[in-house]
Amino acid sequence: MIIPATRYRDPEAALLFLVGVLGLEEQAVYRDDEGNLIHAELRLGEGLMMFGPAGRGGLDPHLADPGEIGGRETTTIYAVVPDATDLHGRAVEAGARIVMPLAEQSHGGTSFSVADPEGHIWTFGTYNPLARR
Repeated sequence: MIIPATRYRDPEAALLFLVGVLGLEEQAVYRDDEGNLIHAELRLGEGLMMFGPAGRGGLDPHLADPGEIGGRETTTIYAVVPDATDLHGRAVEAGARIVMPLAEQSHGGTSFSVADPEGHIWTFGTYNPLARR
């Protein structure tokens, strides 16, 4: 099992966007004594991702967020969804920055890519590589 993890300068805004716009579901959200988000686990179907605040982890010297490297990303997250067209419409309606338009893919399925508020790239598509097993 592989579980992607990332960090955000504003984890509260990330939580609102990922849940409210992209439809991920909270599995667990941990906060410190002051109520600051220190760790979140979000689900989408069978998948899970985790994130926390930038500047609080031992890996921070080895990581850069898109805002620190000219808006570029070194990896992306791909999520299988039952209806990429509907999700694309919700993302556009919410004002999200679409970085790859909704399109049929040559390997199957429909997908699009969107940048979250801090520039991390998410691709949502109907192609499920695990279904080929």
